[in-house]
Formats: sequence, C-alpha cells, structure tokens
Amino acid sequence: MATGTQGAAHAVEIAPAQTIGVGQGVALYVCAILGAGVLVLPGQAASLAGPGALIAWGFSALLGVPLAFTFASLATRFPDAGGVATFAAKAFGPSAGGIAGWWYFIAGSVGHTIVPLTAGYYVAAALGVEQRWAPAFAAAVLAAAIGANLVGIRLGARLQIALAIGVAVILITVIAVAAPRIDPANFTPFAPHGITGIGQAVVLLFFAFAGWEAIAHLSAEFRDVRRTLPRATLLTIVVVTVLYLGVAVAVVGTGAYGSREQDRISLGTIVEQGWGVSAAAVMAVAAVVICLGTTNAYAASLSRLGAALARDGWAPAALARRNAHGAPHLALLAIAGIGGAGLAGATVFGWGTDDLVFIPSVLVIATYLLGTAAAAKLFRGRSRALAVISIVLLALVAPFAGWHLVVPPAIAAGGRLVARRGRARRGSVS
Repeated sequence: MATGTQGAAHAVEIAPAQTIGVGQGVALYVCAILGAGVLVLPGQAASLAGPGALIAWGFSALLGVPLAFTFASLATRFPDAGGVATFAAKAFGPSAGGIAGWWYFIAGSVGHTIVPLTAGYYVAAALGVEQRWAPAFAAAVLAAAIGANLVGIRLGARLQIALAIGVAVILITVIAVAAPRIDPANFTPFAPHGITGIGQAVVLLFFAFAGWEAIAHLSAEFRDVRRTLPRATLLTIVVVTVLYLGVAVAVVGTGAYGSREQDRISLGTIVEQGWGVSAAAVMAVAAVVICLGTTNAYAASLSRLGAALARDGWAPAALARRNAHGAPHLALLAIAGIGGAGLAGATVFGWGTDDLVFIPSVLVIATYLLGTAAAAKLFRGRSRALAVISIVLLALVAPFAGWHLVVPPAIAAGGRLVARRGRARRGSVS
C-alpha cells in the first residue's frame, strides 16, 4: 500500500489545471502502488502458499488489469477528486460514498500500525535485537509522522515519487542479488498448502496492490484524459507486475522465508546474505525512510478524509476541527490512536504485520467491489464487461478472507450509526 490518497464522500468542485502527461502519470501511478508493504509481504505470502505464492502474485497482477482499466474508465467519465466515494455515490446514493470513505479511513489507520512496524522489524534486525522490540522503533516512526503533520509538514508530490523510486530500487536490488543464488529445488513442492494457501496469499497481497483506484483522484488533471490515462495505466501494470513477480521469485527461489521472524525481513535477508552484514544497516535505513514517508503521506490524506467525513456528517463533528497550522489535529490524533493501539497489541499480545494485514486487505477488496459494482451500473459495452470481470475475480478471492469478511459490514454499520446520531444531534440543536 503506497501513498495514494482517497477522496471524501463529497469533493469540492474546483477546476484543476490539466498538466499531467503519460510520463508523470506513470510515475504517480507507480507511486500509488509501490509502498512499504512489499518489504514484508513476499515472505509472508510464501509462508502461506509456498512456491504457489507465485500464482498468488500473478493472479493479483492479472486482476489489476480489469481493475485498473475499470477505475480509469470511471475517472475518465467522472473526473473528480472524490474517487471511489464519488463513483459509489453516483451509482448507489450518498450513503455508499460515506461507507467507502469509512472503509478507507479504517484501512489506512490500521496501516499506521503495519507500515511503522515494518520499519521496526528491519531496525531490530540491523541492531541484532529480538523482534519484540520492533513496536518501540515503530512507535518512534508513527510519532514522527503524526508530529510532522500536526505542525503542517507534508510531503510534496516529488518527494513521494522519490520514495516510490526508492522502493523500486530496493526491489531491483533484491532481484539482482538473489538471481545467482536461486535454487530450482526451492520450487518444490509447489503448493504445499493447496488452493487455500494460495487464496489466502491473494487476499494478503491486496495490501501490496492497493492503489489501482488512486489515480482516479487526479483524473481531472490529465491532459487529454481519454488518451493519456489508459496509456499510463497500461505502462504502470507492466512495471508493477515485473517488479513484484521478480521479487516473489527471488524470495521463493532463495528460500528466504519459513518463520514469522524470517518472513518479516525476507528482503533484508537476501541482501545481507549476498552483500554481507553491513547491508542489514543499509536496508534498515532505507526501510525507515520509506516507511516514515509512507506514514507521513497517509496521515496527511487520511486526516483530511476524516475531516471531510465529519463535515458531511459521517464522523463526529470534532474531527473537522483544525489547529493553528491548518491541520485537522483531532483526526490526526484519532489515526494515531488506532495505529498506536495496534502497536500496543503488538507489544502485549505479539501481533505482527502478518496478523493485522488482512484487515486493510479485506477493506480494499470491499472498496474495489463497491467501485466495480458502480461501474457495472453506470457503464455499458466494454467498460461494463471489464467491471463485471473484476467483480467475478474479486468474488472468487473474497471467501479466502475467512472471518475477516465481517470487518467491512461492521464498519459500514458503525459509520451509518455515527451518521444517524450526528444528524439527530444537529436536529435537536436546531
């Protein structure tokens, strides 16, 4: 999950400048897909599915094709910063837009445990201490990101792209270092946990592939959007697929997985074994920089989403308040509270990214189902066919999420309850 942003339930009508071309579109799109999650997910997916994780990565990349083009079609037809929330509202009414906003807000807030914890694992490995210390290092990353946002420090688009390039460089490095050490024997048995393990790995990987919808929020800023956006989409699919499949082959082929501790730093293990102990420190520094940047950017976007949900009556009104720096400070503190609660659970109960990642992943699946269902209702012809294909593929994956499937309807019900209470309070005041 990268630094793409989700819009609010209702976007402000502003006519943006149309300046984005194919090259910048690809850069922004890749920035939305590549993120800190890929530092831990390859090993975790391999432990779930064995070498069959390669099928999971391939299926996830394949699913990205109809998803990406469906959201590109929606963005082309309805260019608006609201993204999925806008599409859902157009197809199914304002309540659907509010629910989409809540799903993304919770998914991103849980990500404020997962992403800092990822940095914590790599720091612990570099220092040679047990991973139980990772939450402490993660708390420092989370505090720094929230603190920066409270005083109005946000990442510019160029720096976000630089961070995505940093992730790409790490993945390319891992692939290059692993290539001469890949052993064909590590690819057998191919699917030790059967179709169930592969399906669970696909659900897990939605955290890595989340972002196909993110470009929709910038669609109004593309030059000749009907021609430029599809080209940028296709090129992004190729880039992301090559990088992700390459690193998946590297992890499986070198056998750099198999335990919870190993899975969490599998990329670092490959580089360390190839280049020596000093590489662990370099990987740790890179992980901290990338995870801090991702956490900072998500805190900025999620806090604005929380403020917008409050403005539109979908969240407590207090979340819309801003401090002297113009930051929605109470929304930021709410995000920090959710992320911090996850880190507390990691400290007390031993929760890891492998335990928590299914929550945002299943919320991404739910968001994609809602967005593609909106496309199926709003479109005809080829665009509708792509949306239907996306729905079918998502429906095939969803059952493997198991009990986590209760999360989206529970959050939707909670969001509607908050909205009803907010309307009741406003009515009583008036």
